[in-house]
Amino acid sequence: MRTAFYISDGTALTSETFGHAILSLFPVEFQHKTFPFIDEAEKALRAVEEINAAYAENGERPLIFHTFVDPSIKKIITQSEGVCYDFLDHYVAPVQAELGVAAQPKTNRTHGLNQDYNFRIDAINYTLENDDGVTTRNYAEADIILIGASRTGKTPTCIYLALQYGIKAANYPLTEEDMDNLELPYDLKMHRHKLFGLTIDVDRLQSIREARRAGSRYSSLEQCQFEINEIEGLYRREAIPFLNSTHASVEELAAKIMTAARLKRHRY
Repeated sequence: MRTAFYISDGTALTSETFGHAILSLFPVEFQHKTFPFIDEAEKALRAVEEINAAYAENGERPLIFHTFVDPSIKKIITQSEGVCYDFLDHYVAPVQAELGVAAQPKTNRTHGLNQDYNFRIDAINYTLENDDGVTTRNYAEADIILIGASRTGKTPTCIYLALQYGIKAANYPLTEEDMDNLELPYDLKMHRHKLFGLTIDVDRLQSIREARRAGSRYSSLEQCQFEINEIEGLYRREAIPFLNSTHASVEELAAKIMTAARLKRHRY
């Protein structure tokens, strides 16, 4: 097993995003380690100790995906036993040449307290307050309302939409109690243009529910099959767009919903 390190003097989110995207292309198993806020020489030296220990343990040079503003900290990391990949160095020079403007590196600029950040914080607060049908009174503010059976991925998808795109995403569960003569509740009908459905393969739903409530009616294959049939029928009758979450990651679901619902990332 190879080891991959994601290191930065900021949050390391950029290093993780690019590193994961690249490594996903290769059929190799990795142990992933993230070191954010390596902004002092002492911290960098401790990171180097872990990198070198990983190399000594398995004899394979660790891969290091990093972004550093401070060249002195970067130098410490690049002198380790790892193989280093610097995304900023690779792209800054050609972009600088095209723009005709010199780069002015500043730690944490991409994740600073700007209007885009404020949009995301507001969206996260909204999404948490309007999770799982707890309240429907704020649906007028929603950018989208996810609906579906319990355990189809509504909550994590909503949170990701809020965190990544600044989308105010509410979600409403269609439960066993709704299944008799299933139709849209009044509060959902009022906002049906915002509705987006999630479904899931029955076997997968049964497995998830069994882990949560083993041996219950809720987790029985028959109940899962019944709910999915009824809910997918509702989607079709009401012309509600929907996606199957069985084989999709939260990131994939969110991106597909953004496209299908023609939502735009909130920016200043």
